[in-house]
Amino acid sequence: KLNIGIDIIQHGVEGLVYLLTESSKLMISEVDFQDSINVLGFSDELNKSLLQLYLDNRKEIRSILGELAPRLPSYHSLEWRLDVQLASRSLRQQIKPAVTMKLHLNQNEDQTAQVLQTDPATLLHLIQQLEQALGEMKMNHCRRIVRNMK
Repeated sequence: KLNIGIDIIQHGVEGLVYLLTESSKLMISEVDFQDSINVLGFSDELNKSLLQLYLDNRKEIRSILGELAPRLPSYHSLEWRLDVQLASRSLRQQIKPAVTMKLHLNQNEDQTAQVLQTDPATLLHLIQQLEQALGEMKMNHCRRIVRNMK
């Protein structure tokens, strides 16, 4: 009826969905939303109807997005053991350490356990990488991003 290609309509709908979901995720204010859509070059009437659509549906969009969010497992406890192989039949003087960890996780009120085994050098590297990531989270840029994600 509109004599417009299917791709153009599909991209328009996807753009509208993206605009509404991202705006609802960030809970941007009315003024910020208007600033965001003003650069798109739509008419004032369309901008007002988009703003009204956003204001009417942002709480419902947020609740739907909350339900669709993946439920990730959370940490419960950790058991660990250090095993050292001192010798074998072929090698009399051999030291082969291994760290075995049992990670207990909670997911949707169910408890699961994952058994992991690694050598101490890899474990130290993993600890350094995690400490570096925690250090980066203290930077102002990361704080700003995390604040906007909530």
